[in-house]
Amino acid sequence: MPEAIALDAPRPVTGSRVEQFGLFALMGVAGALQFSIAAAQILLAVAVLCWLTLLVTRRERLVVPFVFWPLLAYAAITLVSTAFSPHPLTSLYQGKQLLLLVLVPLTCRFMTGRRPLTMMTVILTCAAVSAAVGIVQYGILHYDNLGQRPQGTLGHYMTYSGLLMLVIGVALARVLFGRGERTWAALVMPALAVAVALTFTRGAWVGACVATALLLSLKDFRLLAVLPIAAALFFALAPATLTTRFVSMFDLKDPTVSDRVTMLRIGERMIRAHPLAGIGPNMVQRLYVDYRGQDALAGPDGVEHVNPHLHNNYLQIAAERGLPALAVWLWFIVGLLVALARRFHQADDRFVPAAALAAVAAMLAAGLFEYNFGDSEFLMLFLMLVTLPFAAARSAPA
Repeated sequence: MPEAIALDAPRPVTGSRVEQFGLFALMGVAGALQFSIAAAQILLAVAVLCWLTLLVTRRERLVVPFVFWPLLAYAAITLVSTAFSPHPLTSLYQGKQLLLLVLVPLTCRFMTGRRPLTMMTVILTCAAVSAAVGIVQYGILHYDNLGQRPQGTLGHYMTYSGLLMLVIGVALARVLFGRGERTWAALVMPALAVAVALTFTRGAWVGACVATALLLSLKDFRLLAVLPIAAALFFALAPATLTTRFVSMFDLKDPTVSDRVTMLRIGERMIRAHPLAGIGPNMVQRLYVDYRGQDALAGPDGVEHVNPHLHNNYLQIAAERGLPALAVWLWFIVGLLVALARRFHQADDRFVPAAALAAVAAMLAAGLFEYNFGDSEFLMLFLMLVTLPFAAARSAPA
């Protein structure tokens, strides 16, 4: 299976203001995501405008990785599901998130050659500032309980922890596989790990641990011995509230665990009722009550009367968009993993593909407990990270 498909070879280009504006705008998107989705989307609009200008004025052709086509198929199936939704306008509003898929061709166009290394530095630096904000919130502003968790400057602790989880993979990949600038990544790592821990977000903890285990095993399988030591340090040094939160993952009587079991059963009912087109994007919250029933673990109504989503990527996609959408999404994931693994083994500099592999592993693991693929900030950073290895394989514009 080819890793990239070029509809036409890009013509040699010279430096221009449009090229520079597009490059800096996309770099800005990667950094601004840690602080403001509004700022990131404005910069994304600038980058798109520059890209379209280059396509028209230089008659460039679209160059994208092969994995972009499953994403387009996923978008098409989503629109079909929207058409069959009981409230198409509500579902269509959620569909605007599909526009973020443009980040794949954008990243492939502007982040060529050595530019991904610079973008990674921008991401690490901005995440370090964001992590510091979260630590201050916990230690000084009393964001130290489940009712008020650190969230940086973002709107939700889930988004905050998800982004930091991805950046942990970037930092560790640079430490293990980078050819330079390892010191800064090593200095940032403790702050990122502490900030993620302080969010009380168990899904992000799992995702960060899985990404860490993957990177350690790729470097040297014996390095996995570090993980039990890290776990012991966590239980020895972490506040009791955090260790209690960790242990709660394995307690079926914990209200949040019981609620997730209820969501699994409700999602299963939704899939059985609408296996092909799903109930429609953005319809879980509206129809949640209709699919609720007697549950042996959580009671007749579950713990929460209504949930905005099913806290699981796989279940949410199948319930909202149908089983064909889930199959196409899995096609995208499998193709992406195969292509990134090939890049990792063939590339001279393994840092960028290693960071991308860590991002996929973290997303898949955390996605068992959270619908992170539907989080705009998370999706934007994820798409850029997994596209960078393909962009780095292309020659930079002259």
